[in-house]
Amino acid sequence: MSQITFPVNRFQQLDTPFYYYDLYTLQQTLSAISEAIQKDPHYQVHYAVKANANPRLLSLIAKAGFGADCVSGGEIQAALNAGFPSKKIVYAGVGKSDKEILSALRAGIFCFNVESVPELEVINQLAAAQGVVANVALRINPNVDAHTHAKITTGLAENKFGIAMEDMLPTLQRADVLTNVRCVGLHFHIGSQIEQMDSFVHLCERINELQDCLEAAGHNVEHINVGGGLGVDYVHPLTNPIPQFRAYFDTFRSHLHLRPQQTLHFELGRSVVAQCGHLISRVLYVKEGHIKRFAILDAGMTDLVRPAMYGSRHAISLLDKQGGCVAASDTNLHYDVVGPICESSDVFATDLSLPLLHRGDLLALHSAGAYGEVMASTYNCRPLAPAYYSDELNAES
Repeated sequence: MSQITFPVNRFQQLDTPFYYYDLYTLQQTLSAISEAIQKDPHYQVHYAVKANANPRLLSLIAKAGFGADCVSGGEIQAALNAGFPSKKIVYAGVGKSDKEILSALRAGIFCFNVESVPELEVINQLAAAQGVVANVALRINPNVDAHTHAKITTGLAENKFGIAMEDMLPTLQRADVLTNVRCVGLHFHIGSQIEQMDSFVHLCERINELQDCLEAAGHNVEHINVGGGLGVDYVHPLTNPIPQFRAYFDTFRSHLHLRPQQTLHFELGRSVVAQCGHLISRVLYVKEGHIKRFAILDAGMTDLVRPAMYGSRHAISLLDKQGGCVAASDTNLHYDVVGPICESSDVFATDLSLPLLHRGDLLALHSAGAYGEVMASTYNCRPLAPAYYSDELNAES
């Protein structure tokens, strides 16, 4: 079913739940991105730290030469600690505090992605107090529908993010008169888990229109930042672990009219780390109801909140003694796979076909590398689950 073999002998010795990171998959993903952009030296990829801030993963991504896309002061510090150069860090977010802005200024980050005129003015004021000039890019809301979940769409007019297109020129003119900010680019981000390239084509077309508008008004920018949003295969994560990077970058090559000397920035998060991570859990009980059969796990929404928050589905596999995933068969039964949290929303899957389960069986919830560990909580006073890595566990097997 997959190339990955889980070190089940070591898993059996560990308390569950825990996150398991297959570093080979991560390295293959990073290589695929690098290969897809290698002929475009003006392309720069920044890893979106919000997808997973695990220090070990951050360090590997930094060593691969990527920059960092951060949305808080804490993420900036995590990126710096992991070895990301400050000049490759961009800082986005609608609610940057004064303390966070000052910290970013002192670190000497590359650019602030600015989302409002008041924010622009605060950055200018704080930069003046520090005696520096801050690079900024205006985050423009392109009103492009990403055709994804409503809670992860960010580029529509009713979203809280960004500056309206009709306010682009007045905001740029305001930036021009502020002495301690320098507008170096435009920033866009239309959403997350986008699987169809059409949405990115529409984004390119909108950026082309806006660039024409800028030039007609006598403005030019050095950088275009198209955000991220590339989706992953949650249905077949083991057989399709590498996202469509080539198609993604080719879309921008074909449809975005970059000006000479412009640099194009990308902010990929989920597509970098989702498939390298798995949440490993044990079956606590199999509960036979009158209508449903429940597999009650020791992992819950505190460890992987996406199903409860977004109604998302993650592939779930029973692990055999050899470390493989038990294949589906005619003898499979249907389960609601649930966690122990005292909330009715603590459900990973409903009516899921799985082999006959028993107390103590190990299950792997796949594609948990993005928005898994980083969104974990201690609700119900549960401890945070630890993380383990393939190179460590395989070496000990």
